[in-house]
Amino acid sequence: MSMSENFDRTEHGAPNGAAVAAKPFPDAPLVSLAEPGDYIALLKPRVMSLVVFTALAGILLAPGPVHPVIAFASLLAIAVGAGASGALNMWFDADIDAVMTRTKSRPIPSGKIAPNEALAFGLTLSVFSVFTLGIVANWLAAALLAFTIFFYAVVYTMWLKRSTPQNIVIGGAAGAIPPVIGYAAMTGDVSLASVVLFAIIFIWTPPHFWALALVKCGEYGRAGIPMMPNVKGADRTRTEILLYTLVLAPVGMLPWLMGFASAVYGGVSALGGAGMIWLAMQVYRKREGATADRTAMQLFGFSILYLFALFAVIVAERGLARVLA
Repeated sequence: MSMSENFDRTEHGAPNGAAVAAKPFPDAPLVSLAEPGDYIALLKPRVMSLVVFTALAGILLAPGPVHPVIAFASLLAIAVGAGASGALNMWFDADIDAVMTRTKSRPIPSGKIAPNEALAFGLTLSVFSVFTLGIVANWLAAALLAFTIFFYAVVYTMWLKRSTPQNIVIGGAAGAIPPVIGYAAMTGDVSLASVVLFAIIFIWTPPHFWALALVKCGEYGRAGIPMMPNVKGADRTRTEILLYTLVLAPVGMLPWLMGFASAVYGGVSALGGAGMIWLAMQVYRKREGATADRTAMQLFGFSILYLFALFAVIVAERGLARVLA
């Protein structure tokens, strides 16, 4: 990591040389002026919705009957835990959020919520979500949720994100574990099927985020975040995207190949995987100007559709099977 030596830490954990002030929020009010919507934004609702959707797939994979009240309460606890992770992430990353165009309007850098309020909010939700899941489901699921919050807020946000271009690769484990938590909440166990769903999300994460990083590398550079394009270069990033996508496509078909998803899923995963590979090859080939940026954003957008389609088929198939049972 040749460029990583330049990413020394200063006050608030900001990298040396980044355009981040030591006190990025000097005008933050002493009395909170936040509205409910500001606290909802602190939870990262789009990320939370993906967590809930993938956790639901894990719940529906569980053998035997699923108690609807326990399933709903478990999903709620997992959603709150994901929101707590988002709040803690925004609390620690407020300094770099303030200098990035796509994040400077978040509640803390915009002065709507004070950092200490966000910290208290995130910690409170963390404790509430973990104990709720333990009480309504089981303590294995609660322990997995606690580990996920800790991994995202501490290991990824406080360490990996600012120290290594592999931040997304390793940190992706936090975003990939909800199906395992959902399955564990219903069974008190972990299955190979739930681990396969984990693997799909885990391998999907690098090409998804690196496609965006290719376009936003200037912003990451100003904030001092060592994303792959900033540290290893755009060409190396394009190669990594292609390699991860070549692995993702067959892994995405495993639910069908292993027999816990239908031929419909097999067809969707095959077509989606082929689309991912084709777009990754275009990103690899087109390396200059607006065409390169447009192609990278096409891969970024399609990757969201790809993951949603895979899990939507699993949720639909499993949900329908339970209704008809």
